[in-house]
Amino acid sequence: MKKSLTFHRKKVWLVLAICSILLLGLMVRLVCLMGFLSDHYYRKAEDLHERERDIKAERGKILDAAGKVLADNRTVCTISVIHSQIKEPEKVIRVLAEKLSMDPVQVRKQVEKVSSIERIRTNVDKETGDQIRECQLEGVKVDEDYKRWYPYGDLASKVLGFTGGDNQGIIGLEVKYEDVLRGENGKILTVTDARGVELTDKGEKRKEPVAGQDLRISLDASIQEYVQQAAQKVMEEKQADRVSILLMNPQNGEIYACVNVPEFDLNQPFELNTEQDTSDLSQQEKQDLLNQMWRNPCLNDTYEPGSTFKIITMAAGLEEGVVTEEDSFYCPGYKLVDDRRIHCANRRGHGSQNFVQGAENSCNPVFIEVGLRLGVDNYYKYFKQFGLLKKTGIDLPGEAGTIMHQKNKMGNVELATVSFGQSFQITPIQLAATVSGIINGGKRVTPHFAVAVQSPDGRNIKELSYPVEQGILSEATSRRVRNILEKVVSEGSGKNAKIEGYSIGGKTATSQTLPRSANRYISSFLGFAPAEEPIVLGLCIIHNPQGMYYGGTIAAPVIRRIFENVLPYLGIECSYSLDK
Repeated sequence: MKKSLTFHRKKVWLVLAICSILLLGLMVRLVCLMGFLSDHYYRKAEDLHERERDIKAERGKILDAAGKVLADNRTVCTISVIHSQIKEPEKVIRVLAEKLSMDPVQVRKQVEKVSSIERIRTNVDKETGDQIRECQLEGVKVDEDYKRWYPYGDLASKVLGFTGGDNQGIIGLEVKYEDVLRGENGKILTVTDARGVELTDKGEKRKEPVAGQDLRISLDASIQEYVQQAAQKVMEEKQADRVSILLMNPQNGEIYACVNVPEFDLNQPFELNTEQDTSDLSQQEKQDLLNQMWRNPCLNDTYEPGSTFKIITMAAGLEEGVVTEEDSFYCPGYKLVDDRRIHCANRRGHGSQNFVQGAENSCNPVFIEVGLRLGVDNYYKYFKQFGLLKKTGIDLPGEAGTIMHQKNKMGNVELATVSFGQSFQITPIQLAATVSGIINGGKRVTPHFAVAVQSPDGRNIKELSYPVEQGILSEATSRRVRNILEKVVSEGSGKNAKIEGYSIGGKTATSQTLPRSANRYISSFLGFAPAEEPIVLGLCIIHNPQGMYYGGTIAAPVIRRIFENVLPYLGIECSYSLDK
């Protein structure tokens, strides 16, 4: 009996001990919750009863060199519904379907969907948003938002790029400078009860959005517009597939204009710029056409530059000392290289001529001879020295690289064809950047558009700078190249680019695309002015022109007309008269 009583007492003490430990644990937990973790759980409780909506930040503007707004914002609205707050669902469905021109069945699905917040439509014009707001429909939210707007339509479309439905950049400068242009979204916080109904007496909390910063670029809208018109005109006249024109400052790499016609409407970027019937195309095929439309051929595509590349052969040959202006050459209309007969454009031949005359005549055998004198090792040395084997670093996405023969697979025939601009491919921007370095005294500049980041009130936040590589060519050789190219325009094949009162340098080119049997040509002209100290470099490329296709005949006049207008606009005055 005594033993049973002792055992009973032990059980009581054990239960008391366990209860005491549990009670102590509860007290410790209570102290932690009420003392140390109270703020944490208060915030979690708030989160359960707060509904969050974004306030979109205004995207930064893109401004041209003169301060004109090229990419702006328009106020639009986002229409949403909160299921738990709707008291008259039929009225909500009817009004939203009517005001938004939507299918009532689709609106009903969205309105009746049980969710914390359901977005009905974005990018609704402000007038329609205000009309819906005036209806005072419970459970319907009208939040103001921003939509990208391009005041000039298709101007510089493949440079500026555009934004998607979330207002983020997709192509062009819009995506390259997303971090600059994108702002910081704000928030609207409203308090709800356990059923999700807003408590109107609690009001709302707002975190105001921060607008993005503006981007100022070197592109000039007036120049771009004129160049675009010139490109469109020659494309229509020559029934060409497309035309690309670059205008840049060879001294610092700033780009004044970058045209690729046909351009597309930036405010309707998902509509094709052709009259092609797409009804029978798959979604992937339509997307492929859009991707092609959005491409910027000046930097996304490569081509055979033809005789404009003779500028590089000329510079390398003069710098290396394998040729001088007075060296004599003979052109019978072709040149034998190993077992290959490579023809000149003039099959009858140019006869005896010095190097300058060979440049004026754009004689292939002359430049083949210079290339062979240089040899593969030296030629590759200058490819690398001039920057041809790397990308330019232009501030747009998707730049393509040079497609060149591998050095160990380059024989005399390959060297000969490369010396006059065939059997390899480069981008137009690469050619423009490389020639800029040759004619500006020997500094490799980085072609670019963006020059400064500005605050919304116009203050400069940051001036942008780009790499410059000094000494790719001596000043003396640069001057000799400029003098020769000035004679090409004043006395040679580039005479259609001559402008009274200005010294113009340049080089014509006509190349065939592959396969050669298709008889499809690329006509081009690269010019710069003033020849003594170039401020403007222009490159015009016409793809597959019909009829006459020589670069000196159809591309050089385009650059002449552009320079006639652009040089005075930039304040470059006439230096002499051809009548004197």
